[in-house]
Amino acid sequence: MQKDPICSMMVDDKAAALKSEHEGKTFYFCSPGCKATFDKDPHRYAHR
Repeated sequence: MQKDPICSMMVDDKAAALKSEHEGKTFYFCSPGCKATFDKDPHRYAHR
């Protein structure tokens, strides 16, 4: 399980359809909205 960096919801990384890469790390998302928010400014959310 991984934490969605936008809403902090726990996401099953083995089954997650929504993910993004940033600086060599994979981030997983619970919804298209969270992924879109992250993709607009990944540095802001990846380094919390």
